Amino acid sequence: MAIVAAFAVPHPPLIIPAVGGGRERDIQDTIDAYDEVGRRVAELAPETLVISTPHSIMYRDYIHVSPGSGAQGSFAQFGASRAAYACDYDRAFVRALCTEADAAGISAGVTGERDPSLDHATMIPLHFIWKAWPEGRVRPKVVRIGLSGLSPAVHYQLGQCVQKVADDLGRKVVYVASGDLSHKLTADGPYGRAPEGPEFDERIIRIFRTGDFLGLLTMDPGFAERAAECGLRSFQIMAGALDRTSVAAELLSYEGPFGVGYGVAAFTPTSAAGTDASRDFLGRYEDFHAHDMAKRKAAEDPLVRLARLSLETYVRGGRRVDPTKPRDIAALGEALPAELLGTRAGCFVSLKKDGELRGCIGTILPTRASLAEEICANAISAGTHDPRFPPVRRRELGELVYDVDVLMAPEPIDSPDELDVRRYGVIVSTPDGRRGLLLPDLDGVDSIEEQVGIAARKGGIDLASDDWSLERFEVVRHV
Repeated sequence: MAIVAAFAVPHPPLIIPAVGGGRERDIQDTIDAYDEVGRRVAELAPETLVISTPHSIMYRDYIHVSPGSGAQGSFAQFGASRAAYACDYDRAFVRALCTEADAAGISAGVTGERDPSLDHATMIPLHFIWKAWPEGRVRPKVVRIGLSGLSPAVHYQLGQCVQKVADDLGRKVVYVASGDLSHKLTADGPYGRAPEGPEFDERIIRIFRTGDFLGLLTMDPGFAERAAECGLRSFQIMAGALDRTSVAAELLSYEGPFGVGYGVAAFTPTSAAGTDASRDFLGRYEDFHAHDMAKRKAAEDPLVRLARLSLETYVRGGRRVDPTKPRDIAALGEALPAELLGTRAGCFVSLKKDGELRGCIGTILPTRASLAEEICANAISAGTHDPRFPPVRRRELGELVYDVDVLMAPEPIDSPDELDVRRYGVIVSTPDGRRGLLLPDLDGVDSIEEQVGIAARKGGIDLASDDWSLERFEVVRHV
């Protein structure tokens, strides 16, 4: 057997009557669609449910698969402790999945569990499936998979492993991808509104209607972060579980009355797994990604190309680029602009990989003889000395995207009211020398309160008890 059906479902806690207390009636279309999902799963009578969830343990560079014989949980954190759910885990499937992931070079496994309890994004689909399940029939066992900061390709590849294990074990499997859409649909919603919110939902709903999963892989991570979604990576694993499989795609419902998008979709295989080469979305994504990276590198301005040259030279050979020596910068193909060698300024070099931060180090004020030297030094530091990340490895160099922010002189301000998260960066300082900085216009930082709070935490500053002051600064961002 293999994957006999897959469903994309949301997880609003208020959809559970004990939590909603009547408010769930405002998403009746979602409830009706969820009931249909439960009915279909019960009719299919799978042996195993594979559920991917954004609210299990999540690591930046590792995908966690829940270990053990089973788990239970409740909605106590939402004021409904009696709404409790339990499931048995498919231990044989989990063992085989971890073995398969390891063979594929995927960083995934059962280590690192912090809380074995079922999360709400797992319990909500179980609520509807158990409700529809015939009394007296043995319930399917569950495989619970978390998400990570790894690339779309890796999440898809893990889905391919799910598909292969289902086939190898002869399991009849239903895949459930739990995930809400944008959390920023309306100004009066709990998370506010961002223009990317409705657009994100429109794109996902189009994918749910057509079954064209390529868009799940190629979506810009910064765009998705600004939309404040939580289901994209869950849907990517689901797509991999349906790799090279023709499907009938159905959008069962879409609603967003509380400022959060809830989509329910069904994907029913119409061909045997692996028989439809036109649905090799991983191969198509890899072609897209290679073209996109080549286009990005070709469009880099001189400051970014200098940062890239500096880090790559250091990682490959342990040598530091001297931007004043023509032979050191010959690989750039042209001389550096005069202002790079004749100007002094602080700057930050930021590295991203697969849309996730991979390193960021900088200087508030100039510490080198020129901006060019500042960039070279900070690029190496961002790649090798950011304490939040291991040093960049040679095989990662081609996947890195660089930003160089050149800082204008900071100016003191009297109040956070003088900040603007898009225009100004912020420095939070204390009289004893602690200092935290945050650059402006960062994905996921949408309020002054967030901006100041993050900067303070970076400096080890307690805004509630410490004596602190603010400075703001502008940057010129080079990409």
